[in-house]
Amino acid sequence: MQHRRSTVHSAAKPVSRKRKPLNKRRIKSVIRNSNKAHRYVIPTPQEETNPYIPTLSVIIPAMNEEKTIGRVIRQALRICRDSEVIAVVNGSTDGTAAAAQAAGARVLLYTEALGHDTGRRMGAAAARGRVLLFTDADIPIPAEQLAPYVQAILKGTDVALNDYDGPVTRIPVHPVVEAKHVLNSILARPDLQGASMTAIPHALSRRALDAVGIHSLEVPPLALAKAVSSGLEVRAVHHVPVGKMNAVRVKRRSGPDPLSQVVLNDHLTAIRWITDKLGPRGGYSDLQRVRCLTR
Repeated sequence: MQHRRSTVHSAAKPVSRKRKPLNKRRIKSVIRNSNKAHRYVIPTPQEETNPYIPTLSVIIPAMNEEKTIGRVIRQALRICRDSEVIAVVNGSTDGTAAAAQAAGARVLLYTEALGHDTGRRMGAAAARGRVLLFTDADIPIPAEQLAPYVQAILKGTDVALNDYDGPVTRIPVHPVVEAKHVLNSILARPDLQGASMTAIPHALSRRALDAVGIHSLEVPPLALAKAVSSGLEVRAVHHVPVGKMNAVRVKRRSGPDPLSQVVLNDHLTAIRWITDKLGPRGGYSDLQRVRCLTR
């Protein structure tokens, strides 16, 4: 995959599937009443921390999200005192960069549109924190719902995923939802069900970032496949119903959804990596069949 250069400016343990559905009114109430920066969800560590190595880096890719990015950043800043928020503003034609800076984020400004995944990779490259938390600029998620991902990493998890399966009861099931379940089954992690690095929020440890390689973040299913195959601790730690919280954007189009096609191709890339690494059956036994005798 080739990327055009842009100018940058500084401006495997099974888990319980029990969930309690989030009350959307409660979420909105928390957002309204919890914007003061001194109300941190994770207590400040007793020991002094190196100001150049914060506990947490929150990475937020953004394109034309002037209306919501301020609320997203203010919630991110509430997670813990020892943190930084990096807004990767790319291809924007509105005031997203100014709004992000005013809300307290460090802004990486790109003149071209990068896409969410490349934006996360660029933010991760600039991040200094021990924990990397990824979220989106168009979904204000309360700090109380973001903190579990950070706490999981601090307690030893390497990849903390959103325990979100997608709309599995809808008929027919969306092919992207199917692809997430299939990939986790191939990885011998059916306990993850539809949890994926394609969905936000999710968090990584520094060890996970080193293991999967920063460039793998551009293909989230590939990064997940590398993390599981490397023996890292990958868990679905908390449920945030991002599908219901995300604003529906009606677009008139004929033919397949191009975004879905990109995500499906990303899953095919991950499966190809697995078969290249573990053999054509992805590491699974062929039982008593001896196919070579028929050739």
